[in-house]
Amino acid sequence: MYNRSFTYQIIIMYMRRVFSVFLISAIVFFSGCDELRHLVEQAPGSRPLTQEEVVRGLKEALRVGTDSASLRLAALNGYYGDALVRILLPPEAEVITRNLSMLPGGDRLVEDVVLRINRAAEDAARDVAPIFARAITSMTIADGFAILRGEKDAATQYLHGRTYRDLFGLYQPKIGESVRKPLVGNVSTAEAWNTLTSRWNEVANTMAGRLANLQPVHVDLESYLTGKALDGLFLKLAIEEEKIRTDPVARVTDLLRRVFGSQTGG
Repeated sequence: MYNRSFTYQIIIMYMRRVFSVFLISAIVFFSGCDELRHLVEQAPGSRPLTQEEVVRGLKEALRVGTDSASLRLAALNGYYGDALVRILLPPEAEVITRNLSMLPGGDRLVEDVVLRINRAAEDAARDVAPIFARAITSMTIADGFAILRGEKDAATQYLHGRTYRDLFGLYQPKIGESVRKPLVGNVSTAEAWNTLTSRWNEVANTMAGRLANLQPVHVDLESYLTGKALDGLFLKLAIEEEKIRTDPVARVTDLLRRVFGSQTGG
């Protein structure tokens, strides 16, 4: 005989089991969501960056970049041993170097001049930190966002515009001292250069020189070599900046990872 009451009991028990399974699944699911939400909220970059964080991150990036670039160049052979930044005499000095190379030991003499110039630049690179620090400290919020959203060398260009004059004043005396040291016959590189260019210009400014389209040379040796040394410094700085912008490994602090990760998604 059909027992309706028994059937109802079975249905109720089944529904209770289904509901229990559903309830447990729901608890696990929503607990998992809460945990996931917590992880997302704690993940670097999940919270919008404040203006202060952007500026602090950019200042930190500039400190890291300038320290790394200057330390590399200040090391022994930082300039001299690196083909990218090695400082050479101006192309117009070829006449000097060619004539010196004809003398016994002349090639070695020319190389010694180049070595001393580069050593002077390496010495100057040890003292650039305070100059860069002043420019970094004065960075505004507008500067920070312009750098963050700018070209891959925007930070380098920012520092170039604010430090070049002071850096020139730091480097030039050291390089000038190097080129003024006496060489063969007690004549320095600077004296030889001035003699060469003055004589060349006398010829270039004659009627025959103008007809031959000879161009006078107006290159201040110390200024030229100082400019080349600073070109090398900012080249190295641009390389360090690009690393921080593109390579997560180069972002050595949490703040750098947060600020620059927000731009690259990494």
